[in-house]
Amino acid sequence: MTHNPYNTDLDKNAANHVALSPLSFLERAAQVYPNRHAIVYGAKRQTWSQTYERCRRLASALQRRGIGEGDTVAVMLPNVPAMFEAHFGVPMTGAVLNTLNTRLDVQAIAFMLEHGEAKVLLTDREFAGVIEGALAQLGPRRPLVIEVEDHEAPAGAFLGDLSYEQFLAEGDPQHAWALPSDEWNAIALNYTSGTTGNPKGVVTHHRGAYLNAASNVITWELPHHAIYLWTLPMFHCNGWCFPWTMALIAGTSVCLRRVDPALIYPLIREHHITHLCGAPIVYSMLINAPQELRAGITHTVKGLIAGAAPPVAVIEGCEAAGISLTHVYGLTEVYGPAAVCAKQPEWDTLDLPERARLNGRQGVAYPLQQAVTVLNPQTLQPVPADGETLGEIFFRGNIVMKGYLKNPQATEEAFHGGWFHTGDLAVMYPDGYVKIRDRSKDVIISGGENISSLEVEDALCRHPAVMLAAVVAMPDPKWGEVPCGFVELKPQGQVTEADLIEFCRGLLARFKVPKRIVFGVLPKTSTGKIQKFVLREQLKSSSAIE
Repeated sequence: MTHNPYNTDLDKNAANHVALSPLSFLERAAQVYPNRHAIVYGAKRQTWSQTYERCRRLASALQRRGIGEGDTVAVMLPNVPAMFEAHFGVPMTGAVLNTLNTRLDVQAIAFMLEHGEAKVLLTDREFAGVIEGALAQLGPRRPLVIEVEDHEAPAGAFLGDLSYEQFLAEGDPQHAWALPSDEWNAIALNYTSGTTGNPKGVVTHHRGAYLNAASNVITWELPHHAIYLWTLPMFHCNGWCFPWTMALIAGTSVCLRRVDPALIYPLIREHHITHLCGAPIVYSMLINAPQELRAGITHTVKGLIAGAAPPVAVIEGCEAAGISLTHVYGLTEVYGPAAVCAKQPEWDTLDLPERARLNGRQGVAYPLQQAVTVLNPQTLQPVPADGETLGEIFFRGNIVMKGYLKNPQATEEAFHGGWFHTGDLAVMYPDGYVKIRDRSKDVIISGGENISSLEVEDALCRHPAVMLAAVVAMPDPKWGEVPCGFVELKPQGQVTEADLIEFCRGLLARFKVPKRIVFGVLPKTSTGKIQKFVLREQLKSSSAIE
């Protein structure tokens, strides 16, 4: 073997190697900017120094209750200060933070608490009905329950063994905590929102959380002390790592229990909000809100948009409303966004529809993610970069989960061939940008032709009366299946089924045009994703479309 002098007597040690962890961002923010606001919530103002002390109290109190490395602390909370603090205080102990989806039912929450072996649960009285039922199912395996009291919470039973403030009082504000011994240690557990069977527990690590928190700053060109509005649930992929990102830039988190334009626009005006994140539905709500809500807001707000590919109408509407969108893409398994539609300067000279089309792509890898690409799912070979050949999106890099908790088979399948398999079908453009065509399960095969439900949804959303649209396969005796559109109209929006079908004929090939349109409020997840499996169930009943 060839002698390599650069590997001789030059080893890792405490002076030159420290585990990467986003917890370090909090310590620095408190030291460098102790008096800057970290959290705003109603009348509450909390500095970075105060936030650091409260997180250390939380860590200390948990450790005094025997919580440490390998333990799970679950939280069932809206976007309140305690939820932000949990992102630091829990992993400071070496424990793993399990943020629970606040829209789930008793059975799902009970499964997650049991599967994740939660030792402690932080909860809010708004969710008392679900939590009470879940705890009853757990029986003697019930965790220690800590009630986060909030004057803005709706009425509900107090289920806690003690309150959050009582629990913090048990802790030491000068608690001596340590970074993880290994950056590969788990930091969070997030359950996927599976539509069949039990959800899978996605395990992420300190290294990935650190890198994606930093990637958010680089990708979005986030300035120091940005003022960020929490329109994205912190339970969703740990708020796309933004609790840790906000510590990195010593920004201000403006917390918000409920996404409502009537609440959002006043906060934007009062606090001069600079940044926010959300699924397309959040932006649809904002651009379709009454114009008078925007009165007095003269600055541009920057927004990250993810979830399903945003309809062109949403991108156009945001630009007109003074919201500058950047489109990102990812999944729970890659810490939220891990790809971005990086804007090119020359796009600024194009007309609005063309800019919207380009910005609607899923894009390229995040700066600190190794790769995102489109491969043939059978051969794992790249598809031609022609914008036409369909393949599957794959990720590779440090911003990919450790795997699925207690599910080695699913982990092996997800990482087969040395790539993370997303299940999203897409094309690759000549400029190297990825564009989703559909989820593999959502492609409609009509008479042997593949129809992208996203393409049809985009056409429906172009109609001025339409706010949201979802398209699923409807059984057809001749073609096997055909597109059926479910449409939620804007307030005061009016259009007939026949007129909307005719409108789509001007935008789509004839075989792609929806054969039926069903009007009504669309079922959505807590993160704004439309629940297509619910719509498919509706189609099984003829009364749903008659």
